[in-house]
Amino acid sequence: MFPVGSHPVWHPVFETLAYAAGYAVFRRARDKRGDIIAESQRWTIIAAAAVGALLGSRTLGIAEQWPTAIAAIRSGRFLGLLFTPGGKTIVGGLLGGWIGVEVIKHACGIRSRTGDLFVLPLCVGIAVGRIGCFVAGLADDTFGKPTSLPWAVDFGDGIGRHPTQLYEILFLALLAFALSRFSFSVNGWRFRLFLAAYLAWRILVDFVKPQPLVAGMNMIQWACASGLAALAVLFLNDLRKSRRKAPTHAAIA
Repeated sequence: MFPVGSHPVWHPVFETLAYAAGYAVFRRARDKRGDIIAESQRWTIIAAAAVGALLGSRTLGIAEQWPTAIAAIRSGRFLGLLFTPGGKTIVGGLLGGWIGVEVIKHACGIRSRTGDLFVLPLCVGIAVGRIGCFVAGLADDTFGKPTSLPWAVDFGDGIGRHPTQLYEILFLALLAFALSRFSFSVNGWRFRLFLAAYLAWRILVDFVKPQPLVAGMNMIQWACASGLAALAVLFLNDLRKSRRKAPTHAAIA
């Protein structure tokens, strides 16, 4: 067991570094690949993603701690719960940002798929942010259940736990490497594969997190399952469209 302790003061530092690192990687990827949409549209999409991510992150963060939310509603303190620090989730941010972008693109008539440029920045940003979650320890509530495995981490209370934050950093590094090694014939598939992989990962890793459950899974896992179902529908729709566009060949007698 590795004693690490809890240092919540560092969490906002790494959260800021996560945004900065993600944006730096995005700028580099954009300069290398080039924009597929006009600059004004790009900033509209980024703004929609930011608003959607904020709302989704906060909403799912509150839903994740549903016993606390129910108690707050019963005691008339729900508005206070909305404005308390913390209570945000990466899954909610990703799903909310995705929905926000799709809504604004539909409203503005933007048909280009813009997510591929954000895959590597998201991997880097989330990984850096998870360092902050790890050093924050018990205060961050992202640690795993107690375990006797050799790499268990003591966050300051003498109990060895799964370092789920480190698991996620390793997963994101492998995912970023894998997605950068392949080319995709359909624009937008890289982002959708990233999102599908991350949602599937969160379903698995959250089984070793001590969160309130509903029908065997926590609220984040149910949100991930819903996101995966939506992505499956979109993938099937893309496959149908690609088959319709495929050239047909006359039979040779």
